[in-house]
Amino acid sequence: MRWLVFLLCFFTLSKIADNNFSECKKFLNNAPPDFTAPAGISVVPICQCVWDDNDEQIYLYASLYSTTWKIPVYSVYVFGSPNIRRCDTWYIEPQLDGDPEPCMRPKGYGTEISKNLGVNKDYHEKGYDKGHLCPVLQTSNHLSMLATSTLTNAALQKSTFNRNAWLRHEKAVIEDLKSCDKVAYVVTGVVPDTKYYRRATCCLKGGQYIGKGYCGPNKQDKVQELTTEELNKKLQEFYKVKSPISIFPA
Repeated sequence: MRWLVFLLCFFTLSKIADNNFSECKKFLNNAPPDFTAPAGISVVPICQCVWDDNDEQIYLYASLYSTTWKIPVYSVYVFGSPNIRRCDTWYIEPQLDGDPEPCMRPKGYGTEISKNLGVNKDYHEKGYDKGHLCPVLQTSNHLSMLATSTLTNAALQKSTFNRNAWLRHEKAVIEDLKSCDKVAYVVTGVVPDTKYYRRATCCLKGGQYIGKGYCGPNKQDKVQELTTEELNKKLQEFYKVKSPISIFPA
């Protein structure tokens, strides 16, 4: 079966992880974001990975996916800035709906997939794109580029916002993180109803850890820069939770 999927660019999979993302912890800055879902909301931690040419699993980033909202709460990744050709083969993850198939599959797979997982038909609303949280522009190689095109890493994003203000923001983040001394960590998320997209970055510059936050209304042509502390508080308001949220726990 595996060779059939290679025809669609590459064979990809993702794995439901434990709450600490143990198998993909290298993409986190010490620990996962400190986030407790509101009462009644189910979330699933996922280590996103692909099969390489040696038939081994390569982990590329991590996502927290809400099976209630059917959107990713966030994706966490290590910054990269390659110049690679994009492949837009989109995948779903049937294991989130109890399917015995453990691997990420092309859109349209199966007939009972959609109870807990957003599927391709959910992204056909006029005037919207599939907005990547871990974006192609900030991946580090061809494999990581392919792995971004899963519906557990995407949510409805207004086309005018995605292709203008958010794209300019992503390019500006690339220029900012190029000056980091070492590895740069990025957390990108979307709030329920996809009203706001947000991103936070953290890296070492001049021997000091520098964190930045960003937030943009999905229907406006602007992205606001914030401190990570300000973004934490804004997220607490968005999610209407009492527990503090910390994108980069100490």
